[in-house]
Amino acid sequence: MRNLVILLLILFQLSCDDNPDSKIQTNSKPNILIILVDDLGKEWISCYGADNIKTPNIDALAKSGILFNNVYAMPQCTPTRTTLLTGQYPFRHGWVNHWDVPRWGGGAHFDETLNPSIGIEMKKAGYKTCIAGKWQIDDFRVEPDALAKNGFDEYCMWTGYESGIPASSKRYQEPYIYTNNESKTFGNRFGPDVFKDFIVDFIYQNKEIPFFIYYPMVLTHTPLVNTPDETADTNLGKHKAMVRYTDKITGEIIKSLEDANIIKNTVIIWTTDNGTTRGIEGSLNGHKIKGGKSLTTEAGICLPFIVSWPDKIKPNQKSDALIDFTDLYPTFLDLAGISEKEISETSNHIFDGHSFRNVLIGESKESNREWMLGMGGQNNARLTENGVENQYNFRDRVLRNKRYKLYVDSNREPEKFFDLLLDPYEKNNFLDSLNTPEQKHNFDHLLEIVKSFPVKDNDPIYKPNPPQTWDVEINAQSQLWKR
Repeated sequence: MRNLVILLLILFQLSCDDNPDSKIQTNSKPNILIILVDDLGKEWISCYGADNIKTPNIDALAKSGILFNNVYAMPQCTPTRTTLLTGQYPFRHGWVNHWDVPRWGGGAHFDETLNPSIGIEMKKAGYKTCIAGKWQIDDFRVEPDALAKNGFDEYCMWTGYESGIPASSKRYQEPYIYTNNESKTFGNRFGPDVFKDFIVDFIYQNKEIPFFIYYPMVLTHTPLVNTPDETADTNLGKHKAMVRYTDKITGEIIKSLEDANIIKNTVIIWTTDNGTTRGIEGSLNGHKIKGGKSLTTEAGICLPFIVSWPDKIKPNQKSDALIDFTDLYPTFLDLAGISEKEISETSNHIFDGHSFRNVLIGESKESNREWMLGMGGQNNARLTENGVENQYNFRDRVLRNKRYKLYVDSNREPEKFFDLLLDPYEKNNFLDSLNTPEQKHNFDHLLEIVKSFPVKDNDPIYKPNPPQTWDVEINAQSQLWKR
């Protein structure tokens, strides 16, 4: 009998050696993939109730996991992305306004030596790391190793709009992309396909080890363009084509995880950085919604947010748990087996977010927060002899719990107050007519939280890079929200 058992074990081992799927990951750490779409609100995702579009692959992803209703980002690109990278609110990391580093320069950049950066921590945690798409907070001409310094082993990035290089404005047709320490035009290619192919290759090449992929898409940001699948004559038609192409790419990446036989152990987060560009109007559950980019309305900052993890998350769920983008950093650490306390103790960084892993795996219906914060809108940054500075000491912001939302102006004074349960589209400001004890209690509570914030927001925290010949003088009046 003993010899028979040994023989069976040997035969099993030999069969595993011949089976390519036998080398699939056996580690306990999940793979993590975050897809961050550029400039897209809920009114363009059909599983959220969009009336004028179908997004079947995104909808299928939602059915496989949890669709979240109450998730806040910031209303502009740089504040949202830097908040994701650092786990801090803009008043702490300082990037309160959008600042297009390759385009405007001025010595500004994301300084990983002075700020927390999630790629660094995920690499320390034993993950192979990858980024593809849009960065735009460093100039690769000045810092060719910016992505490596931020912990990313492999990268394929649109350079951003580099001043003095006209070709660099292109992110779609014939895109100008930085990879392998050089920037070049990819002729006869559609940029989103280049980034997607890079990620798919990374998945197949690293399917035997835990990986962390950050995919900040260039879609669906302006300029509005035709895609390889569709040609349209109007801006709305082009926008719809770009949304459908976003859905297609989502499906192709998910299929690559399935084909690699690792989707069960992969956490997929699908979300966007802010609302739709202001020139585009959609429809959500029968209501017309104008694009909310750069605004702290719900259309600007309460965004689609879907999480799938077949090994741990039950399918077909919807959640009203409160989450904001400061929570992504500590959640990634938690998934990697590292507590935010451990990181804080070794790095001296303060984190504003909280892990929501407990919501993902069904241990709780509620997250570890009672309110969410969104701050900043159209640009109020300026370039001075001290670098990039925020124009106001205290940037306007909104604070929200599950039902009530408070707007606060740059003088720290309440400006508007909404009951989102009764008024989800923010039409009736009842700041001057608080009639019930519940309304008064919630108003006072949210205002008290605002008083706990620093009196002065930080300016961006960085050691300036040397002046460059291509630096462009820029101020608040000449910056455009659409960039």
